[in-house]
Amino acid sequence: MVATPELISPKSPRVSAARRLAKRNFRGKERLFLAEGPQAVREAAAHGGLVEMFATVDAAERYADIVGEARDAGARVHLAEEDVIGDISTTVTPQGLVGVCRFLDTPFEEILAARPKLVAVLAHVRDPGNAGTVLRCADAAGAEAVVLTDASVDLYNPKAVRASVGSLFHLPVAVGVPVEEAVAGLKEAGVRIVAADGAGEDDLDAELDQGTMGAATAWVFGNEAWGLPEETRALADAVVRVPIHGKAESLNLATAAAVCLYASARAQRAPGGCRSVTPG
Repeated sequence: MVATPELISPKSPRVSAARRLAKRNFRGKERLFLAEGPQAVREAAAHGGLVEMFATVDAAERYADIVGEARDAGARVHLAEEDVIGDISTTVTPQGLVGVCRFLDTPFEEILAARPKLVAVLAHVRDPGNAGTVLRCADAAGAEAVVLTDASVDLYNPKAVRASVGSLFHLPVAVGVPVEEAVAGLKEAGVRIVAADGAGEDDLDAELDQGTMGAATAWVFGNEAWGLPEETRALADAVVRVPIHGKAESLNLATAAAVCLYASARAQRAPGGCRSVTPG
């Protein structure tokens, strides 16, 4: 006869502690956050962020490889009833796995010391879904870092974590950096600052044709509704708009960010781009 797995009690202090991480003040105090679903938990285990995991019996069987990776990473693994997972989770339809992860943000000075060639700077970005999606785009485009200014959303907001689809665990992210400090530091590190704005005087197609996008670049993206304030645009080396060739009024933030980041990634890998030149 197979023994019934021991389930963690709904009244366990571990469950209560995990549940509290849905609130920003508790996340900041404990420097822990929630990662939900198999993809995020797998990435957390693989990249050193996972501290603890809660799983239903069905999910533990279905994702036995993730449970094994979590244990190999030194994380505590708890089996729980579905209602316990639902109580911890911030999603409407939990997938049976919830991870408790340590904060991953990187000091801005370390990012600068690495001499990055492609960076996404989120200035005044307030929507967590957009922030997570831009982080995912930056990861896919091969950026070395993302910077969230002090006026932007909490990196560890559950919606931002979900929208990053695991990319949060892949690349350095600095948080709480004043936009002036971010721009000044990146310029000193030899990075060209390009502000993305629908009213920009420069056109992305023209920038590509002129060969200016092959340099080390930090794209600055603004608020979803009102873009970048004038004082932030004034800090940039160029203010660039994504051309609209059809009849759409505009692009949303995440789509525009993907276009801009991939334009830089392509230009940097072309002959003469900063990634195609072997350091002397």
